[in-house]
Formats: sequence, C-alpha cells, structure tokens
Amino acid sequence: MNKTFFIAWVVIFVAWFAGSFVVHGTLLHDDYMKLSGLFRPAAEAQPYFPLMVLAHIILAGAFVWIYSRGVEAAPWLPQGLRFGAAVALLTVVPTYMIYYVVQPMPGNVVVKQIVFDGILMLILGVITALIYRRPART
Repeated sequence: MNKTFFIAWVVIFVAWFAGSFVVHGTLLHDDYMKLSGLFRPAAEAQPYFPLMVLAHIILAGAFVWIYSRGVEAAPWLPQGLRFGAAVALLTVVPTYMIYYVVQPMPGNVVVKQIVFDGILMLILGVITALIYRRPART
C-alpha cells in the first residue's frame, strides 16, 4: 500500500458515498417512499448513519485494493470500465436479485437499482483507473 492507494481510497470513498446519495437519495427516492414499510423511517435510521459511513469506507478500501492488485500496463479507460463491470456483476446484480427474491420489492425498482448502481460501479472503476494510470512512455 502506497500513497496512490490511500489517495484512491479517499477519492473512491467520497465518489461512492456521493454517488450512492444520488442513486438512492435522489433517483430512487420516490420509488422508496412508495415502499416505506420496507425501510426504517428517517428518524429511526439516523442513529445508524455511522454504520453507513463505515460501510462505504470498507467498500472503497476493498474496491481500490482489488484494483491495485490487478492493474495492468494497459490503457486505463477500458481497464477501469472492465473492472467496474466485473464489480457490478459480482456485487450489484446478484445482490439486488437476491433482495428481490426475499423482499416484496417491485421488479421495476430492482431494475433501476441494478442499472443505476451498475453505472456507478463503471464510474468508480474509471476513477480508480485514472488515479492508477501509468504515464505514457516517451
């Protein structure tokens, strides 16, 4: 672990936390309000907010750690997109599919969750690859 790793960890934490707010706090907000019985009310959820922050710290660290161990001397943009897609297929897609099986979540909401969080993973992969890009040789 080096300076690049820790910079990437902080940047990905901020980007992931902000991206999750955009996805779940903005884009899916109205869908979630229709399903209020499935979620804690805001006032009840507030004491648990530090766990949300901790979860994103862990997610960001693991994301960057995995990328840093497999980064190749290849063009950074396709590499970042490929990594983001792999993470989405490993986490986002199956997680929301499993939630759909065990929670009474409407299918259209699940599709939105998968698409929006999938796009977020692509963006995070690109950001990570950008931070880890290798300077062009002269």
